[in-house]
Amino acid sequence: MVRAQILLDRARFSPGEVDGQFGEDLAVAIKGYQDSHGIKPTGAVDAETWQLLNRDTAPILSIYTITPADVKGPFLPIPKDAQERAKMKWLGYESAEDGLGEKFHVSPQYLAQLNPGKSLSTAGVQIIVPNVRRGPAGRALRVTVSKSKRVVTAWGPGDKVLAQYPATIGGPHDPLPIGSWKIVSVQNNPWFYYQPERFWNANPNEATAKLPPGPRNPAGVVWMGLTKPHYGIHGAPEPGHVHHDQSYGCIRLTNWDVLDLSHMVRAGTPAILEE
Repeated sequence: MVRAQILLDRARFSPGEVDGQFGEDLAVAIKGYQDSHGIKPTGAVDAETWQLLNRDTAPILSIYTITPADVKGPFLPIPKDAQERAKMKWLGYESAEDGLGEKFHVSPQYLAQLNPGKSLSTAGVQIIVPNVRRGPAGRALRVTVSKSKRVVTAWGPGDKVLAQYPATIGGPHDPLPIGSWKIVSVQNNPWFYYQPERFWNANPNEATAKLPPGPRNPAGVVWMGLTKPHYGIHGAPEPGHVHHDQSYGCIRLTNWDVLDLSHMVRAGTPAILEE
């Protein structure tokens, strides 16, 4: 399972977090990969699929030496209350393990399993990590968001799939705004303007708040605004929840996937949101 997850990740058919488990995210990634390569999309890694995936012969795992920057912090708990978060200067990781997990697209729990007895918060320690280095990204001519499949797909020339990412897409209270839109902005490390009247389950009498940037900001590390006001494609503060919960109408990706996609698009790239 780990080999399949890493090879699919490098092929830009993202399975979400590498965790060594066969789940819905992995099945969706496999189907997308199979479909784009003319294989019957079963969601299982059959012999034909392995043959294609194994053309990537780079090592699956690699050795990484934890750097002083990885453990520098500060690592602070992130309050749930928006007003308390607004008092912070940066919404960063709560631990070195969280940061390393995002760097290598892996759940912190599985990273610990790969490195039994080793400290993940000490500079100089050598650890085993997934080798998830992706090749250069192409330029996307359009992006589609599928409500039914819960994926974001970047398309290149000749209708070639450049990338497919699992996504959290709206919910019963805030459905995905179906239609043809465009990306109007790509902003790294965005501030988040909390306006309770825009959230169905928030107290309308609560004060607005301006939340600082950081990987644990509600919009993650990138915001790609759409021509549909107040909607965008953005990152997520909890990568393990992507594809498994609901959003307030926006499209939420893991931070590493949204950063990857941001290099493929620009202002004016069509974004088609479909059933």
